[in-house]
Amino acid sequence: MKIDGALGTLEQATRNARAAQEAGYDGVWASEVNQDPFLPLTLAADATSTIELGTSIAVALSRSPMSLAYTAHDLARFSGGRFVLGLGSQVKAHITRRFSMPWGRPGPQMREFILAMRAAWSSWADGTPLSFEGEYYRHTLMPPTFVPAPHPYGPPRVLLAGVGDVMTRVAGEVADGFLCHGFTTARWIREHTLPALAEGRRRAGGDLTGFDVVAGAFLATGTEQEIVEGLATIRGQISFYGSTPAYRPVLDLHGWGELGAELTVLSKQNRWAEMATLIDDDVVEAFAVVAPPAEVPARIAERFAGLATRLSFTPPPSLGADEVRELVGALRAVPALGADPATSGAPR
Repeated sequence: MKIDGALGTLEQATRNARAAQEAGYDGVWASEVNQDPFLPLTLAADATSTIELGTSIAVALSRSPMSLAYTAHDLARFSGGRFVLGLGSQVKAHITRRFSMPWGRPGPQMREFILAMRAAWSSWADGTPLSFEGEYYRHTLMPPTFVPAPHPYGPPRVLLAGVGDVMTRVAGEVADGFLCHGFTTARWIREHTLPALAEGRRRAGGDLTGFDVVAGAFLATGTEQEIVEGLATIRGQISFYGSTPAYRPVLDLHGWGELGAELTVLSKQNRWAEMATLIDDDVVEAFAVVAPPAEVPARIAERFAGLATRLSFTPPPSLGADEVRELVGALRAVPALGADPATSGAPR
């Protein structure tokens, strides 16, 4: 199993990337919540030499496929081929009201977005005229002046995030991997994510061999105080995501559909603190790992063994560098998707 960490803010990127590489992480991810995700990755690429660097996620539908193709091409070159482009669609309200961009059918639109980017990369690589015309995007102009300088690393791998079956099938069909949303459970991955990915891969004429599935649970660990504080944060995160109607099927799978409906009502009334109190221990157990550091590898193995190829893990501030390195090593022994558990050396 590959293990990834969080890159953090622009100011933290250089320090965190170096620390992650020294601790034995395989990759670090920059998120797009309240910052641009590509600027920290540029600093991280300059500060490291072996670790993979990716977005988890960059919002695709707030951008043009062409503008993102340029950014990804630059980072692939600058990082020496270590850049991974992780994309997500976001939900309608954010695309139309926060970014003021058009909204179509997110699954088909995202499929076309990725194909449009690949068309640009192919045109730059082999010199063929750019000719992409779809329902949502049209790219037919590429004078030589605007073709970026070539590099030997090829286009970046594209990972797509999702929750529902439609977007997950799209990921299987046109992406190189899948980023499980934080608001997911092992049961959802087993019963929905992996079957939908497999169907998408079949449509593309392949299977899940070499296809990345990146997962990570909400995690509260560290000192007793850090666990208490982390658990409070987790209840808030679960209630926030649970209030989003698009994520309701995950709650429905576990028989918690009424909870989702109540959270949606409260969110519209801005009663955020009250929402967190509705997340009981059973819900926390389904979405999160709450344990002291020594127990984290075994708990993660119980949850994700055989369900993913990569795990995201962010250590608490109280852990020293040696402790983080030891935990990363233990997590790497968790059997990955497609691995043989009998020979993996996973914690039992």
